[in-house]
Amino acid sequence: MGDKLISKKLKELREEKGYLQKFVADKIGVRSNTLSGYENGTRSPDPEMILKLAELYDVSTDYLLGRTSNRNSETEDDIDEELRELLSEMNVWYKNEPEDKELKLRMLRKMIQSFEESD
Repeated sequence: MGDKLISKKLKELREEKGYLQKFVADKIGVRSNTLSGYENGTRSPDPEMILKLAELYDVSTDYLLGRTSNRNSETEDDIDEELRELLSEMNVWYKNEPEDKELKLRMLRKMIQSFEESD
């Protein structure tokens, strides 16, 4: 587990929300010095604690673990399904060949990802 990455993200998320360490510690059921250890990298949260922290900060566990830069838990398959629904509503796009549809899906996926990364 990238303890440095997790600790950095935990501190950033807490500060973004404007939460005090004591507030977060109380919410997740640990002492303030334990949370401080998570944030400075001297302690590692166990899987259950990672789940609690992800819920509190409204991010995915994959984001906390550094497996994705996408904060929410929406997967590419979820996005693809949403894009397909969007494209079916935009009927004009579906009048083209299947290769064109896949190309347009890839383009939309890249656009969405670039918007997410700029947030």
